[in-house]
Amino acid sequence: MRKKEMMLVVTFHTTADAMAMEQNCKQDGVPGRLIPVPRAISAGCGLAWCAPPESAGQVRAAMARVGLEPEALHECLV
Repeated sequence: MRKKEMMLVVTFHTTADAMAMEQNCKQDGVPGRLIPVPRAISAGCGLAWCAPPESAGQVRAAMARVGLEPEALHECLV
């Protein structure tokens, strides 16, 4: 079983936004991956971007570059 660790979890209003985030981050080399939204978090779509907390600046910059608006940013055990 995988050990849970504190991560930055970005939720989105739509699945299309989550998929755009994944594509943009992979192109720009921003760390993270798409995950199902953790049960502790409620979100409009079922996908979230999960990244190390120290990459929060990179994640926010990646969203700003393509005009993505997150639903919320959380730090939680994933």
